[in-house]
Amino acid sequence: MTRTTTDTTSSSRTRAGVGAKYRGNAALFASLAAAGALLLSACGGGDDSGSGAKSDGSHASSSANDQAADSGYGGSGSMDLAFKSGTAKRNSAPAKTGDWANPPGKPAAKPVQRKWVQLSAGRAGALDPVVVNGAGFTLYRFDKDTAAPSKSNCNDACATTWPPVLVNPGGKIFVDGVDPSAVGVITRDDGTHQVTVGGWPVYRFSKDLKPGDTNGQGVGGTWFGVQPDGQKAGQPAGQDETAPDEAQQAPATSAVLFDDANFSDNGPAQGVAGKGCQNVARPKVTSSISMSGSAKIWSGRDCTGESKVVNGDVADLATVGFDNKISSVKFG
Repeated sequence: MTRTTTDTTSSSRTRAGVGAKYRGNAALFASLAAAGALLLSACGGGDDSGSGAKSDGSHASSSANDQAADSGYGGSGSMDLAFKSGTAKRNSAPAKTGDWANPPGKPAAKPVQRKWVQLSAGRAGALDPVVVNGAGFTLYRFDKDTAAPSKSNCNDACATTWPPVLVNPGGKIFVDGVDPSAVGVITRDDGTHQVTVGGWPVYRFSKDLKPGDTNGQGVGGTWFGVQPDGQKAGQPAGQDETAPDEAQQAPATSAVLFDDANFSDNGPAQGVAGKGCQNVARPKVTSSISMSGSAKIWSGRDCTGESKVVNGDVADLATVGFDNKISSVKFG
């Protein structure tokens, strides 16, 4: 009986020792896992200089409800962006980061990819509404860019005078009075990622030195503040894409679109007629157009995207920057 009691006691002590050792190892593993998570978090923090990594070409989705998104309207790839409703301040963004990293009085003369940007519908000078950034600086669009597809044609010296609004992959876009479905991101020629509004790439102007400056408005007849829907700020509604010196003829009611320049019969022609916006059967193949009167041609279906008012016959749409772009026509 005495021996049995001794064996039982020894066995209990052995099991207790194994349990203590197990619990000790579990605690060690948990500590190592926590330390690893902190290390990974620190490594993934990033800074305002950005990585310049290219996107993967997936389609965009966006929401204002603090969800992760790919890229939004006109975007060119997955960026794992987080759209945040409200201002950067309301979302407790860190000081001296994002749009706040370029203080008033200091020219925005170098494109910098930020960990966050803010897009707010606001007022600057006579422009109302116009999109401003987190520090209150006016954002602009460039007529020589395209919105459908979104493409920046401002590089090198141009991008020094007009620094593009850039955001890190995995960064945040704070939307304040701007519909997140109108916001996107494209990959520029240098691999950085530029924010778009309504499909249009957006920029700062290096000669705007304080919030509310609009020194870039109308420069060269091609630079304009950007409205929350991507249209030009400071122009009458419905006239945003029409140059002021374009005198319109009487409205056309129909048009014939040719695949080749000079109304060539080598390719099949297609006709379009009616009142208001009309989609063409074969979009983005037209190189010349014949019609009596004036109409507005659009790069997107349902009269969206880039547009141009044309009067009568145009033998070569390349001369007006619209070769192989027409997707819809607006009559009347």
